Amino acid sequence: MSSILTNNGAMVALQTLKMVNSSLAGAQNEISTGKSVSSARDNAAVWAISKVMETDVGGFRAISDSLSLGQSTVAVARSATETITDLLNQMKQKIVAAQGDNVDRAKINADVTALKNQVASVVSAAQFNGLNLVDGTTATTNVLASLDRAGTGTVTASSITVTGQDMSTGGYTAKDVLSGSSAGASGNGDAVAFNLDAGGGNEQVEIAENGPAFATGDSVSLTVSGQTVSYTVSADDVAATTTADIIAIALKNKIDALNIADLVVDYDSGTPGTLDFTNNSTLDMTISGQFTNQGAGGLGAMDGIDVSTGTGANAALATVEALINTSISAASTFGSAEGRIATQADFISNLTDSLRLGIGALVDADMEEASARLQALQTQQQLAIQSLSIANQAPQSILSLFR
Repeated sequence: MSSILTNNGAMVALQTLKMVNSSLAGAQNEISTGKSVSSARDNAAVWAISKVMETDVGGFRAISDSLSLGQSTVAVARSATETITDLLNQMKQKIVAAQGDNVDRAKINADVTALKNQVASVVSAAQFNGLNLVDGTTATTNVLASLDRAGTGTVTASSITVTGQDMSTGGYTAKDVLSGSSAGASGNGDAVAFNLDAGGGNEQVEIAENGPAFATGDSVSLTVSGQTVSYTVSADDVAATTTADIIAIALKNKIDALNIADLVVDYDSGTPGTLDFTNNSTLDMTISGQFTNQGAGGLGAMDGIDVSTGTGANAALATVEALINTSISAASTFGSAEGRIATQADFISNLTDSLRLGIGALVDADMEEASARLQALQTQQQLAIQSLSIANQAPQSILSLFR
């Protein structure tokens, strides 16, 4: 039955054309934007996931900048401590040269003073973007390292903590606290050094409180065959009447814990604050000690180095050895932190790339498939238009029945 009021063929053709046009618009949008999901309307769940990942990518870009800044700051500090170590090694060579009797100690002392000034200059200049990790003004600094997203969606920031190293040279006050028992020991009142001969060599180190009494924060260290132990005086120690004994016993216990073969360390209760060292091994050992007052920087004892006299030259050897160990330890700490930051920076870079690939897999359009689909839809559109045109002409044929 034909009807001029209801054209079923035209309605079917029209609906087909609408669907083709809608699909065609979608394909054209994919090609123009490069995305299969460009808005929440396209796929709400995928769009939401991709947007969260995109915010993380933006956050990791900021973290990458933070890591670069932190790495540069630590690199400056590491370079400074390595330079200081080189300068202290040069100073040690001068001090060793001053051990002889037929040398011009005044000129050597002038060279040592110049090296001390250079160390102080390096410490002052070792800053990056206003942050100095070696002058004692910064205890720790945090370098933003990551954004951690929990399964619940909670995001927290994590950091790499870098510990500052006090390499400042000021605030040192000499104190007559260390001495050796024999002609083999040398000292200037706050440092001592001697050799401990193999096969029963015996020496004593006395920790006395001659001159100003110990203050809270003062420390005494002893280095035995390259291994160092130290003790820092507490307020309770200062309040006691036998501070030197407390220090001596604490140092003995720490040296015993090193388990140095054939080394015997006794506490001589008959002479307060005295440790008795005996070397029963077949190799010579070296013993050195260093006092550092509470107000001194990590290299503060350097101010007390004076090789203009034989006694001063002998004592300076123990002092500079302790300072070299301090600078080496600081450089090692910064080197470890710098390596950790560099590793994290590489990880963040790789993680950012992985996130971008994941986002692309979710929302990027398959351009080859979109192009082929566009061609097919354009053909379907033309056919749908032709079909609608034919269907619209059908009522016209009814007029011929009334002629």
